[in-house]
This record gives sequence, C-alpha cells and structure tokens, in this order.
Amino acid sequence: MKKTCMLSALLIGCGLCSTAQNPKDFRPMEDVNHVTDLTLDSLEKANTARPVPGSSRKGNHPVLFLVGNSTMRTGTKGNGDNGQWGWGYFAHEYFDADKLTVENHALGGTSSRTFYRKLWPDVKKGIRKGDYVIIELGHNDNGPFDSGRARASIRGISPTDSLCVTIKETGEEETVYSYGEYLRRFVRECKALGAHPILLSLTPRNAWDTKRPGHIARVDGTFGLWARQVAEEQGIPFVDLNEISASKYDRFSAWKVDYHFYRDRIHTSAFGARLNARSAAEGLAASTHPALKALQACLTNLEPPAAQVKREKGKPVVFITGDSTVKNEDKDPDGMWGWGSQAGTIFDTNKITVANEAKAGRSTRTYLEENRWERVYNALQPGDFVLIQFGHNDIGDIDRGKARGVIACAQDTSHVYRVNKGDKIYNEVIYSFGWYLKKFIDDVREKGATPILVSLTPRNEWPGGKIERRNDSYGDLKQVTEKAPTATEIEDMLFANKIVKNSKSNAIVLAKNKQLLASGVGQTSRVDALKQAIEKAKSFEFDLNGAVMASDAFFPFPDCVEIADKEGVKAVIQPGGSVKDELTFQYCNEHGVAMVITGIRHFKH
Repeated sequence: MKKTCMLSALLIGCGLCSTAQNPKDFRPMEDVNHVTDLTLDSLEKANTARPVPGSSRKGNHPVLFLVGNSTMRTGTKGNGDNGQWGWGYFAHEYFDADKLTVENHALGGTSSRTFYRKLWPDVKKGIRKGDYVIIELGHNDNGPFDSGRARASIRGISPTDSLCVTIKETGEEETVYSYGEYLRRFVRECKALGAHPILLSLTPRNAWDTKRPGHIARVDGTFGLWARQVAEEQGIPFVDLNEISASKYDRFSAWKVDYHFYRDRIHTSAFGARLNARSAAEGLAASTHPALKALQACLTNLEPPAAQVKREKGKPVVFITGDSTVKNEDKDPDGMWGWGSQAGTIFDTNKITVANEAKAGRSTRTYLEENRWERVYNALQPGDFVLIQFGHNDIGDIDRGKARGVIACAQDTSHVYRVNKGDKIYNEVIYSFGWYLKKFIDDVREKGATPILVSLTPRNEWPGGKIERRNDSYGDLKQVTEKAPTATEIEDMLFANKIVKNSKSNAIVLAKNKQLLASGVGQTSRVDALKQAIEKAKSFEFDLNGAVMASDAFFPFPDCVEIADKEGVKAVIQPGGSVKDELTFQYCNEHGVAMVITGIRHFKH
C-alpha cells in the first residue's frame, strides 16, 4: 500500500487516489447545517484529562467504555467549563456503580478515522473480557481527506473502498477507509478482546426538518443508517440515539429545543447532554439483543422522578412551587408557616387536589438544579394548574456563598460564571430570573396544564409608613444592554437604588461593594448631580473603577452615562422611559457598559 500511496502522490498532484469506487464519490461530506468541518479540541491538551483506560474498574466488575467525539465529551476537561456538555459526563447516573463503572474516553473533534488511528490503540489496553464499548462517531467524518484536520472518512459502509492520501502539512501517507469499515474495525477488535461492542447513531442537532414542520431533522439516511447496517451485519446491538432524542425534541417548543444546545446547533448544554444520556440508557434498556442482558441488569434511575400526589378521577391538581414563604415548618401554631400550607382553605378540595411542592431556601435556579421542578413537571397532567412564586432567594450571590442567585432581569439571557461554593469550584451557566420563569411556564404548557405566576409576599418593612412593595427591585429589573451585569454589580445596583430612591431629586448615587462612594442630590440637572457625586468621591480618594451608578429618573441623553463610563463606572441602574432611551442603550453597548432599568421613577422634590 505504501508504494501505491507514493505512486498516487506522483500521478495526482493532490495526493489522492481511489480503488473500487469513482473518485467523485469521495467528495467532502456536509452536515445538516451545511458545515463540512467542525471545531477540533487540542489533542495534546485535552488528552491529558482523559481517564487511564480501565482505571475505574472495581474488582472483576465490567467497565463500560464510551468512544465518541464532542457530543459525548466536549471541552478540554469535558466538565462544561464553556457551558457545553457531552452526554458521556452524565451517563454514569444510569448505572449501578457497584456493578459497573463508566469511563468516558471520547474526545472533541475526532472522527471514526482519527479516533481509530490516534486514540483507540490506547483505549484497547484497558478493555477486558465481559466489558462493553459504546461507539458513537460520525459528526466529524467530513471535511478534507488530506489537509487541515484530515479526518474525513469515505461515505457509506463499503469494505473495499479506500483512498491513499498524503497529508499536505506533514507528508504522512495514510489509507482512508469508509465510515462503515472503521466501525467494523472497532467491532472486530472489541470482539477479539472478549468485549461487547454497541453502535449508536449520532445525537441530533438543532436543525428542523424542512419537509416535516415541527420535527427535528434525522440522520437516518446517512450515518444513522450506516451504523445500523454495520450492527446488523456484525450481529451486535444498535441503539438509535438520534431517533430517541429527536422524538423528544419534537414534543418541545422551538425555544425549549434551543436551550438544549449552547453557543451553536451541535453541542449541547447540560439540559441537552442529560437528555441524550437518558435516551442512551433508555435505548439500552429497550433492546432485545441477548448481548445486553447483563448490562441491562446494571441500569438504574430509568424511571423519571415525579411528585407523589394522590389523584382522584375528575379532579385536577394544583401544584404550588416556591420558597419558605410558600412552605416552611408548617406545624407549630406559633412557628413559621408558608402560605401554601393554608391553600386548602381557599380551594374546594372536593373539586381540586392541592400539592405543595415548595421548599425553603430555594431560588428558581436551585429549585431547578435540585430536580424539584422535574418532579413537578413529570407529575403534570392536562388540566392541572401550577402556582409559581419565587424571588426572595434569587437576589443572593450568584457565584459564592449559597450560590443561588440569578441574573437580575426579565430578559432571556445567560452567562457562564465561575462558582465557588463551599469546597467546590466549577463553571456553571446561570440564566436570568425571567428565563427560569419562562422555562417553568413553557414546561407547564407543554403538559397541557395552566401556569400561574405569583408575585412575592410582602415583608414586615414599612418605608414611608406603608408596607414595602417589591416593585422597584429584583423581580422587575430588565437588562437592556448586550452586556449583563455581574453578581456583584447587581448587588451594588440594588443597594444604590435604595439610596437614590430616598434622595432629593435630581439624584445620582455611586456605590461599590455595597458601600456608598458619593451621591449628588437636589440638583437642577442630572449631569450636575453626577458631577457633584464624582467630585465628592474623588475628594474622599475613592476609586470609581468598578463602581455602579443609580439614577432616580431616566436619562434624557447619553451624556451622564458617558461621563460615568470615563470615570470607570461599568454598570448602571435607572428607571428608563425617556424617548431617547435607545441612544443611551446604544452608548452602553458600544462601550461595554451594563445597564438595567426598573420602570419605576423616584421624584423627591
């Protein structure tokens, strides 16, 4: 073969030759999003984070090896640092660790060809008789054959088709085979080691079928078909992961499908990765192939968690979700009670069943993270109702302490935060308060139930001789700029907004780290108020870099924001409502300033 490759390189300037098939059939493949080459992680860097093959083995128990690309393990460490997750990270949750361990050997950017050549020899070293090997490859089997990442395989499953190529950058000679032939080699070598190979079709992408509106595009005519054909030919199990996951997406709203992916239409968020992991487990459980009987005995957690509620025929259920103001100790007559425990006094329980699923100390974020929302979602039936009341705990720290805060706005937005919680440090995608509420609403409607949003309960605080309202703070902040404020900036803005609310108009407040730096009050113009505040802050030698600005009323022009920006202020809270708001928002976007509006003006003349 070496001679053939060298001769081909001499005869054909591009360094390609073919056998058994016309060269025109070896054109680079294009995916459903019209992409021919996807992002490759650094092999050298990412490879250091992969497990030592077989190192998880407990005694003589089998190991389940995962072989795949970034849809199975994304990022350098595969831990969601960039907001993207592969389903292999969550696969172990569906297996009894005392019976079987799961090792994720996938690597982003690899194809059937490159994984087989560069990584498979090492993985094989850890495989023993009785182990299982899941193979899910194909997303990257496109692009050039002989340059760049040089990872394309020949389309189809022919065992005889091959290409002799010379890699342009290195001069290395290589014979390229069909996608199906690479799968055969994985399968044959697994069997030779006494292991059980399992072929999976590709994870679906965020791409809709133009011929079937409302349906996610399948890959059952290419890689899904080819993997199935090889599995049947070799007599091994096949799991149609693409169809199982895509059929779930078909039932979702387009908005819900979108957040199962992050930053692109290929790589999944934690939501999408968990969905694919469950789909893979469900596919394994449903298989009738005899080779999977022992593996199926190791499966667990397949039954989705659901709130336990006693249903009576003809009676809907009203689920109540929230924090300690909804459900507290609820037992001592003189103790603390949540209003949800008294809901039975306002509902006719002969007509409707009340289920209080609230939990003290939870925010929208933690209620979701702890799978409490999933329990409600899985228990919902058409005709049910869901009362949703959160916010008291959503105002806390985002990235430290209890780490339960969310981005303070109603806008559909998110950001990857570095979270330091106890002894754990990790990256997490945090969404806005509005996003979490939108998700809850969307989920409820999906089940044919009715969502009902409830504002916060009032606190025992009496500003101005009236019970406090939560209409100028957290739950009503709206992000109006491309840049989202940080958790610290949100806290400082709310702090500054309370001060400016009680200041003589026109008023500007500058604050940092929950400390008042200076304020300008009672001025004839907002610019004068700002200049007064800046002068006072400098007279006390305060550093305004990183400070926030609060205004008691809207900015009629961008001038105040421009002045503050030049002094180091990068986050602003204001009521909004000027006919020229867009000019102010535009300045912020052009200069990296975060801005939120409250919709509430404070005039104290």
